[in-house]
Amino acid sequence: MLDASYLSVLGYFGYLLGAVACAVGIFVIARKGAKERSDRTAAITAVGLTGLWCIFAAAYGSSAPATLMAEIARNLGWVGLILKLFANDGRDETLLPIRPVIFTLAFVELLQPVLLLIALRFALTPEIASLTFQISAFLRLLVAIGALVLLHNLYAGGSASSRQLLRWSTIALGCAYAYDLNFYGIAYLSGSAPMLLVAMRGIIAGAFAILLAFGSSPASAGLQFSPSRAVAFQSFSLVIIGAYLLGMMVVTQSLSLLGGEVGRLVQIGFLVLASIAAVLWLPSQRMRAWIRVTVAKHLFQHRYDYRQEWLRFTQTIGHAASRSESFHERAVKALADITESPGGLLLSPNEEAELELVARWQWPTIQHSAPAGSYQLAAMLEERNFVLDLDEVRAGIDRIGENALVPDWLRNAEDAWAVVPLLHFDRLVGAVVLARPKAQRSLDWEDFDLLRVVGQQLASYLAEQSGQEALMEANRFDEFNRRIAFVMHDIKNLASQLALLVRNAEKHADNPEFRADMLVTLRNSADKLNALLARLGRYGSGQVSTRELIDLAGVAERVVARFDGIHDVTITRSETCTVYADAEGVEQALIHLVQNAIDASEAGSPVFVQVSSDGLSGLIEIVDSGAGMSPAFVRNGLFKPFVSSKNGGFGIGAYEAREIIRAMGGRLNVESQEGIGSRFILSLTVAAAQGLLTKNKDNQSEVA
Repeated sequence: MLDASYLSVLGYFGYLLGAVACAVGIFVIARKGAKERSDRTAAITAVGLTGLWCIFAAAYGSSAPATLMAEIARNLGWVGLILKLFANDGRDETLLPIRPVIFTLAFVELLQPVLLLIALRFALTPEIASLTFQISAFLRLLVAIGALVLLHNLYAGGSASSRQLLRWSTIALGCAYAYDLNFYGIAYLSGSAPMLLVAMRGIIAGAFAILLAFGSSPASAGLQFSPSRAVAFQSFSLVIIGAYLLGMMVVTQSLSLLGGEVGRLVQIGFLVLASIAAVLWLPSQRMRAWIRVTVAKHLFQHRYDYRQEWLRFTQTIGHAASRSESFHERAVKALADITESPGGLLLSPNEEAELELVARWQWPTIQHSAPAGSYQLAAMLEERNFVLDLDEVRAGIDRIGENALVPDWLRNAEDAWAVVPLLHFDRLVGAVVLARPKAQRSLDWEDFDLLRVVGQQLASYLAEQSGQEALMEANRFDEFNRRIAFVMHDIKNLASQLALLVRNAEKHADNPEFRADMLVTLRNSADKLNALLARLGRYGSGQVSTRELIDLAGVAERVVARFDGIHDVTITRSETCTVYADAEGVEQALIHLVQNAIDASEAGSPVFVQVSSDGLSGLIEIVDSGAGMSPAFVRNGLFKPFVSSKNGGFGIGAYEAREIIRAMGGRLNVESQEGIGSRFILSLTVAAAQGLLTKNKDNQSEVA
């Protein structure tokens, strides 16, 4: 703590500096102040009385009777200045309560000479002197509070043009009264004036004079007070902490009035509990989020610092926080950081234009359906570029027909807050579901505008990445095609040679039995090679062999039998289900899927196969309890050739299985969750339904 002599020297020079600043302020207001302003004379008077008080404080000390009388005159000058500030736009005439409040503040201040007289003449005991001091400090507290309320009404009730004129004057008076509120609050609670704050009062008076002089100039009307958001947030946090400490001091001082050991025990207990509450409350993320929202709402014209948000957005997109963080997760994070959402999901249209989950960021608890959204919802987001406010959806507000399209899982997730469409050249690339921020608030026009713009920028990044992936896949296919061409050429030559050998053997073999065996063997070899050649020739072309009526249950049983003794593959459900399909193709697809399930499972973990029908489609499900797959891998890697999660895997099995099933008019869906397992669902139209579809197509062709 500073020594009393140092504080005395600091106070002396502080009051001198305040007096000089007041003299400069009077000169500036008189020479360069706007002469048409009604508060010009009141401002000169207030600054002059403040300078006079600083001179008396430097000459006689801050507690001298002359200094105290000068302080009373200074305070009356400040109150008169507030009245004249209201008169700038005539509100002193239109607002009837203003004048009575001003007169009340002046009356309370005029009680100070009476208290000063009592302190000088009648305060014969320390108790009376202390009581007089506390009453004086309490009355000054009332004046400071009343003046701050008037200043708030002055600025908040003014028009835009009036606020430009009043801005710096209200800042000057507000800072001065806020300092007095703190000064007299501590003095009232402690029973004596705080010496450090006494020494600083002259500097505060000088700052008051400079701000008031600056505000009197016409050039200051267009200037804006624009603190950075970081400074505003930290300052507001300090105000909250200061208010907390002040409140704690008031309560502890009140508890001390109980007296005795019980009062001291209660006082100490309250201090301990209040300190624990502060430790738990002040670092809270919810509290910090509330402070940010409050500061942005009341101190800034716009909710967002657009420059800062853009820098953070580009930084998040360009740099991963960890090696395991994918680009899609960074995309969600970049959008969620803008609204301070704690998590998010990225949905993207699949081949059927349905929205499916691609990635999730810090939101493992939300459960979604498969698919996550219908193609109608995707079409609405693409056509309208509309940010969905899910709170409005839950409240039944229907702006563009979105209520009927929002899926139940999204409607029932209370922490789901908004759905932001990502459009690139009017095409829906994806949609981001944002989680609700810690600080509860509603979406407004500024949120909608910023999220739409950022969504378009994010969509361009996603579209660029998809284009790069498609180019890389095309390059890999080109390399694969060059390699397979040599394989096909060699196999074709081998098949021709074997066929020639068969023809020669038919002509020149002497041993009939040997000839017969050789022919059988060679014909089988030639048939197998030709079959392989035909399969390689139609690989990826979408062609299949002649379809026929097959029973899916029988195909599944044959596939399961092939793995007998290799791994535990069990049929848990087997319903007769007849479809039009290529038996060899279905069997090949099932072999790929069952083998993948075995590779993903532990040695003793079974793989389950079930065959069923829903009336329109025959379904074969392959279920394992292996490691599972992430949404990003299911979306971007599972059905991509040459991408495999297995060491040494070629990454062609799942892709070939899907292409085979698609060529038969079927579908292959997958549901997977990391750490739980995967379910592949092979779907083919049943024979009866296929006949109806064919008949309808024929009828439509005849009508056309």
